[in-house]
Parts: sequence; C-alpha cells; structure tokens
Amino acid sequence: MMPREPSCEEVMARLFDYLDRELEAPDRAVIERHLARCHACFGRTEFERRLRARLSEAMDTPAPPRLKRRLERLLDTLETSDPNAEGESPWSPS
Repeated sequence: MMPREPSCEEVMARLFDYLDRELEAPDRAVIERHLARCHACFGRTEFERRLRARLSEAMDTPAPPRLKRRLERLLDTLETSDPNAEGESPWSPS
C-alpha cells in the first residue's frame, strides 16, 4: 500500500499492475490521483493502454496464408534437423 503521494518512478514501477487491475482499491486510487495531476505519467499510461489495445486487436487478425506456410516449413525443418549438423540455416528466407 502507498500511504503517501508516490513519485513518478514509483507510479511507473506499478504501472503494469495498475493496468492489469491487480492493485487493491486504495493503491489504485493513489495512482489515479497521481495520474490526474501528472501529465508525464498520464501520457505514459495512455500510451501503454493504447499499445495494449492495438496488440489485442492484432491478435484477432489471422496471419496471411503465405506467412503460415513459411512458419510451418520452418517448424518442420527445425523438428527434422540435426542440431549438430552444419548446413543452411532454417532461418534463411526461402
């Protein structure tokens, strides 16, 4: 629990707990008060919120068929290759 007004560093150290809603109500309220008056921390928090939203949206977008085929070939190569054998890297573009 944060009994006093936290510094920006302390707020940023707890930012992901705050965004993940893992803080108790009193700690959450302290951070929200700080964000209401600190433009720098508010801006960083909004950036992280928007980034998470964009990543979440991207997770719902299926991979293009060509990318799926390349990944499947790469995984097949990795599964069947001898890790001690020398040769072309499976990471090489095809």
